[in-house]
Amino acid sequence: MSHSAPEFDPDPMPQPPEAPDWEACCGNGCEPCILDDYYLAMDAYRQRMREWRARHPDTATGQD
Repeated sequence: MSHSAPEFDPDPMPQPPEAPDWEACCGNGCEPCILDDYYLAMDAYRQRMREWRARHPDTATGQD
C-alpha cells in the first residue's frame, strides 16, 4: 500500500489572524491597544485575501 505525501501548495489561501481575548483589553487607552493590533492585522489579511483571490479567480469565495 503506497502513501503519497500531501501536495505542497505554493500559494495557500491566507488565514485570518487569531482574535485576541476581547476581555484582555484593559480599556486604559494603551498605544497600541491589543485590539488596534488585531484590527491592523485584519486589514492586512483582507488585502492578502483580495490579492490571493485575484490570483485564484476560479476559487469560490466567502466573506472575509
